[in-house]
Amino acid sequence: MRKMNAVKKIYCRVFQLGMRIALPFLPYREPKLIEGVGGVPQVLREHHIDCVMLVTDAGVHGLGLTAHLEEELKAANIRCVVYDGTVANPTVANAEQARMLYLENGCQGLIAFGGGSSMDCAKAVGARIVRPKKPLAKMEGLLHVMHRLPLLIAVPTTAGTGSETTLAAVITDEKIHHKYPINDFSLIPHYAVLDPDVTLNLPRQLTATTGMDALTHAVEAYIGRSTTKGTRAAAIEAVQLIFANLPEAYYNGHNREARANMLRAAYLAGTAFTKSYVGYVHAVAHSLGGRYGIAHGLANSVLLPVVLKAYGSAAWKKLAELARASGVSQSASDEEAAKAFIDYIDAMNAAMDIPETLPGIRTEDIPQLARYADHEANPLYPVPVLWGPDQLEEMYKQVQEVSTHDGNGNSNHSQTAA
Repeated sequence: MRKMNAVKKIYCRVFQLGMRIALPFLPYREPKLIEGVGGVPQVLREHHIDCVMLVTDAGVHGLGLTAHLEEELKAANIRCVVYDGTVANPTVANAEQARMLYLENGCQGLIAFGGGSSMDCAKAVGARIVRPKKPLAKMEGLLHVMHRLPLLIAVPTTAGTGSETTLAAVITDEKIHHKYPINDFSLIPHYAVLDPDVTLNLPRQLTATTGMDALTHAVEAYIGRSTTKGTRAAAIEAVQLIFANLPEAYYNGHNREARANMLRAAYLAGTAFTKSYVGYVHAVAHSLGGRYGIAHGLANSVLLPVVLKAYGSAAWKKLAELARASGVSQSASDEEAAKAFIDYIDAMNAAMDIPETLPGIRTEDIPQLARYADHEANPLYPVPVLWGPDQLEEMYKQVQEVSTHDGNGNSNHSQTAA
């Protein structure tokens, strides 16, 4: 297998070192917290906003989860224009449709209400509003927006993406099935509402995969090479909260304390990876979401233990630190503690019926998917060990569901033998 060449490795590490040195001087900020959706109208009034766009999806809107907020806005005489066309992996078309609705109705601010998809869509809408002559494809990567967005309030209904804290929006070009991140400080929401009441009816499986998504953020941020004292502390607390509360939120979804703790964990993990970035789990997951529409949380859940194992000894020390901090292992051996931590993640996935493979991955697509992942991750993500496209291909193969046919022509699905 061909590995990343030495010149590219040096370039990646020098780039990452430069980003790490620049960290204290970059305009990172955390959104101000609003106590419950009932506090949103007052904030809008303080910003002299009397017409706002609510960006959500049909599922959240259809379940009536936005009804309380809409009632509060109506009572405050604030007009609310609803865009509920956001799809699971928000598209360029979503952003353009919502942008036109925003402009036609004279909206003055944005409320993202839902999971990461709704928040990513709202961020993309804001970016297009302030950069009307620049298509989203030209904003891919780092610092290509560079304009202050309209007021953006994020109301997460899942405890996972952490998008309410981050500078990232992940958008899919539906025409070429390419999913890409847009990273800019202006995309960080101005306010976030951590309201456990809006998460109480989250379906069990979404609770599981979005919770593991938050865990992925915390772990990838912690084991990367661009951490700070603050991001390490946030990541550790997030891991502790997830291990202590995700099983309870999964089995007893109406436990308000567990839901609140999971929202807190997702928020902390979001603040950690906003500064310290993620890793190859995310790069591979994004490419799968873009090509096949696989939900991001599910892809991360399945990929996390696979990628951590593949990192091998390069990640043992930091994984061992997480294992000890979270009470998973007190072994003095980094290797033993790290492997116990990965085993614990495997066990959590199994207990919550998260599969070990992902359906629909076509072998002929893997080389291109790996190139997409390589393009996203290198040089930006300060991963424990650097991989090129050939090594990344192995991650897809390890989570690929293999179809076989019996003698009667029936199709059977089994886990890959990779």
